[in-house]
Amino acid sequence: MNSVPIRALLVRGMIAGLLAGALALAVAYFLGESHVDAAIALEESHAHTHTHEHGEELVSRTMQATGGLATGVLVFGVAVGGIAALVFCYALGRIGAFGPRATAALVAGAALLTVYVVPFLKYPANPPAVGDPDTIGQRTGLFFLMIALSVLLAVAAVLGGRRLAQRLGNWNATVAAGAGYVLAIGLAYAFLPSFDEVGADFPATLLWRFRLSTLAVQATLWTAFGLVFGYLTERLLPAGAGGGTAVRPVPHGVGAG
Repeated sequence: MNSVPIRALLVRGMIAGLLAGALALAVAYFLGESHVDAAIALEESHAHTHTHEHGEELVSRTMQATGGLATGVLVFGVAVGGIAALVFCYALGRIGAFGPRATAALVAGAALLTVYVVPFLKYPANPPAVGDPDTIGQRTGLFFLMIALSVLLAVAAVLGGRRLAQRLGNWNATVAAGAGYVLAIGLAYAFLPSFDEVGADFPATLLWRFRLSTLAVQATLWTAFGLVFGYLTERLLPAGAGGGTAVRPVPHGVGAG
């Protein structure tokens, strides 16, 4: 059984998350902010048409698009990097004969799928001017509920797949566990409420470009994290770490060698 210095992995996860967040920030700024500006302009023109009054902005749009965006994306990158590092620490050697790089890639891919893509397909991101302000609390709560369900069902699928592998073999168990996850998510999609609050006058092209840009930000974040974290962990861990042998997390400085 390999011993992993958990603090060293956590630090590397946060560093990888920071670097991945910087790349995601570039994508968000250069790809997504123009769509946000277009949606805001549309919202303001619509408000002027209906003679609505606007209060004074507490935070300028320039600050939102620069300092605010950078703070949010980078802090998010560091936080999820640390969490993903802990998941990696458990997964290495327990999900198959995968080395550190492959395990990091699998963890990053699973995180992208379960934490963002699956909830996004049910509750996609909306730009300014889309959505009823009275339902924003409900929509936000349901989005986080969908994240929790997706993650819990993914964990259940992995644990169930490991049990089934003893009787069905790895391939059949993986297919069965994946099918169970898809079925459970489909039921969640069917029973959770949906929202169709896009105005008839909102440009469909702008809506989908905005949503694709948010997806691109997350894809960049998790792809970069998987590559960087895989590289860092491969340099940290001894040759042959993983490879079907479970890894035992240890406190920093104990068993680190």
